[in-house]
Amino acid sequence: MRRRPGPSAGPEPEDGLLPKAGAGETWRYALRLLRPRWYLAVLTVLALAVGAAVQLVTPRALGWVIDAAIEGDRGAIVWPVQVLVLVAVATGVFQVLTRTLIAFVAEPVLATLREEVVERALHLPSGAVERSGAGDLVARISGDVEVVTTAIRNIVPTLAMSVFLVWMTAVGLAVIDWRFAAVALLAVPTDLYALRWYLRRSGPVFAAQRVAEGARAQQLLDSVGGADTVRAFRLGPDHLRLMAGRSEEAMDCSFRAMRFRTRFWGRMHLSEAIGVAAVLVAGFYLVRDGSVTVGAATAAAFYFSRLFEPVNMVLMMIDMVQEAGAALSRLVGVAGVPLPEQREETVLTEPSIDLRDVRFAYGAGHEVLHGVDLAVPAGERLAVVGASGAGKTTLAKLVAGLHPPASGELRLGGQPVDRFGPDELRRSVGLITQEVHVFAGPLIEDLRLARPEATEADLEGALERAGALEWVTALPSGIRTVVGKGGHRLTPTQAQELALARILLVDAPIVILDEATAEAGSAGARRLELAAQRALSGRTVLLVAHRLTQAAAADRVVVLDRGRVVESGSHDALVTAGGHYARMWSAWSSNGDPTKGPASSAPSSASA
Repeated sequence: MRRRPGPSAGPEPEDGLLPKAGAGETWRYALRLLRPRWYLAVLTVLALAVGAAVQLVTPRALGWVIDAAIEGDRGAIVWPVQVLVLVAVATGVFQVLTRTLIAFVAEPVLATLREEVVERALHLPSGAVERSGAGDLVARISGDVEVVTTAIRNIVPTLAMSVFLVWMTAVGLAVIDWRFAAVALLAVPTDLYALRWYLRRSGPVFAAQRVAEGARAQQLLDSVGGADTVRAFRLGPDHLRLMAGRSEEAMDCSFRAMRFRTRFWGRMHLSEAIGVAAVLVAGFYLVRDGSVTVGAATAAAFYFSRLFEPVNMVLMMIDMVQEAGAALSRLVGVAGVPLPEQREETVLTEPSIDLRDVRFAYGAGHEVLHGVDLAVPAGERLAVVGASGAGKTTLAKLVAGLHPPASGELRLGGQPVDRFGPDELRRSVGLITQEVHVFAGPLIEDLRLARPEATEADLEGALERAGALEWVTALPSGIRTVVGKGGHRLTPTQAQELALARILLVDAPIVILDEATAEAGSAGARRLELAAQRALSGRTVLLVAHRLTQAAAADRVVVLDRGRVVESGSHDALVTAGGHYARMWSAWSSNGDPTKGPASSAPSSASA
């Protein structure tokens, strides 16, 4: 069995969230990305070092100018000024060079990171995303990627240059007179205390801030994405309270980080005051004793000022680096999820479905399916009905391979479902849900996502069987009309017909319709039902019925109640039996014409 390259050890999941990598795992992942470009990384470090050394000439040249001015030698001022001009030019050249080299190193690394995160995200188990909420994943792919990108493009080069300037400036200070370097050390204890105090407390704050922002994004998605449901059940005040709570939590984390920064910088300003005072006093006594010139003392003061500037820069960026580190660990947590194993794929020989004592739970102690036994022979059209929360959609997701059973056995064509690789499962089982996504772009490209090599005649044939060719032909540019966001807006019925055409292009022998007509009106739903009956004739169909007219037209009906199969049989037989299904059908029929769908006053208990 071969695995795709990735971190050697998988990251650990956080409670209720997607996994987050540890520090060691994050470092190993970053080094793996840098390894193919190690020579450029070394060249970048050398360019940063030389650029920092060039900048150190400026304070000493200013000291020479001061000494020449004091001595009254105007001719001696010319060459230090020329040096300053050359230093300015060289500094600009090295800044451009280092920025270019950093781009050559960083941009491919960022591109690889984004690609691997998105690739792993697309292969994450549906259950894992549902438990954490889509907001956590969105916050990582958008917010965390942005934080890491900003750090690599801006913070890392500035930080590296600052580190070089610190130790090179310290050397330059000692070259003038070792006593300047000695008194400058008086600022070190305060620096170390401030740094130690800050690092011990700020890391968890930034990690908590990223988590809080993910929770806020999830709540926003829940409230805005489910706006229709929120309005229908008058849940607006509840969602506003939840959103306010998430926002307040994120805001508290931001304030906590801000308070840390404020206290940290108070300690750093104290350190700077101590160092400046020490260097000035030392310069006064050394000049008075004739140990150094006024120009040299001035250069030492400039050196200390330049020393403290990069020190401040390093310390100022520590919180940014920590924030970027927290974001990177969350990204590596997703990128480190192993891809499905590459193996010999089982080929579906017969489109049958067989569930034996299948159980499933979304969380410990919350079992949704309880020992489901169900056999669907090849070519049968099976309708699954039941009250809301009965487990219908969960059953559909298990058969589609989106969730693995917690226990029991699920077979497709007599073979365990876990023997099917993702590609073969995609070719074997098609799924249409009530929420159909229309990708932005030409409609022809949207269809070719299902079968890239399909000809235009193939696409038109699939559209005709799905009942969509007439309205597609009537579009402004026909099949090449831009649809989706920013393009022609499709109705819910048209979007479902487009999804049905995709399924036909894949030519999956098993098709699952999970309340696929729920978003359409009564007329649109009936049109979709008829189109699906024609298009899917001869295939094995598992239909989660939203309208009982769909169940009435099926070969067999299964009734789920609280995760258990309580009835199974034909529509006529179940109506005659007078059980669960008969009561549902009676309520459905008495509140509307069963051939047209329910009336608006149909009670919720009659819902399938």
